[in-house]
Amino acid sequence: MAEPRDLDPSSSPRGMLGAELRHTRERKGLSQAELGRRVFVSGSYIGQLEAGTRRMLPDLAHLLDEALETDGFFGRNCKAAAKSRYPEHFAEVAEAEALATAIRQYTPQLIPGLLQTPAYVRALNRAYDPTIPEETIEEWVEDRMARARLLDHPTRPVLWVVLDEAALRRETGGRAVMTETLHHIAGLARRGRVIVQVLPFSAGAHSAMQGALKLMEFEDAPPLVYFEGVRTGRLEDDPATVARLRFVFDLLVASALPQEKSLALIEELAQDYAHEEHP
Repeated sequence: MAEPRDLDPSSSPRGMLGAELRHTRERKGLSQAELGRRVFVSGSYIGQLEAGTRRMLPDLAHLLDEALETDGFFGRNCKAAAKSRYPEHFAEVAEAEALATAIRQYTPQLIPGLLQTPAYVRALNRAYDPTIPEETIEEWVEDRMARARLLDHPTRPVLWVVLDEAALRRETGGRAVMTETLHHIAGLARRGRVIVQVLPFSAGAHSAMQGALKLMEFEDAPPLVYFEGVRTGRLEDDPATVARLRFVFDLLVASALPQEKSLALIEELAQDYAHEEHP
């Protein structure tokens, strides 16, 4: 029987690694749940590895090699599959975004990455660390814009964002930057490419006051939820947790302004910023 070959790092290594995992598991006659028990993870986690929505970490790769008797294949190749342009805490999320069929996101303090403009990204990163070299910031801008290109597809993923009014009124980068950013968001929404709702201050207390959240759904893998903090974050695939956070998002949608009123507020604020910039 042919042994698995090492992966070529230039050719979608994570997808190839997941496909090889599925092929080897099925060849051994194991279900995802059975393999998961052998390596101390859930069956859904194995499914996400096979679909390429989760990153295979070295410790798990070695356990898979032992369980599947693959002579170190996964241990050797997980490093190639882990290469990313993004920070370690966010790399897995960015890669999952590209595979998602639907993304639902709430952000309390800033415009979410997929809706940001280059100038907004520059202002954010300069605020995060005023000592960062300019060339590093430009690399981050390029990376952020590369992420946003997934919206070039006319329909996929479905992106549904609830923006806190605070994110719209927090003047990030100056009035001209905010004008451009809010017009960009309104343009995407007017074209039907994204669904945007604003959670107004008048909504009072709401279901996500403790922080931001992002829910992602996939064709052939279980859904994920991402929690983000200051320079940190984690993905969660526990079905009960995902279901609970989906309910939180549904409550946010119920508290937010309808789409047309949300767009009217975004465009009104964009005009206010523009007028204040050029009195």
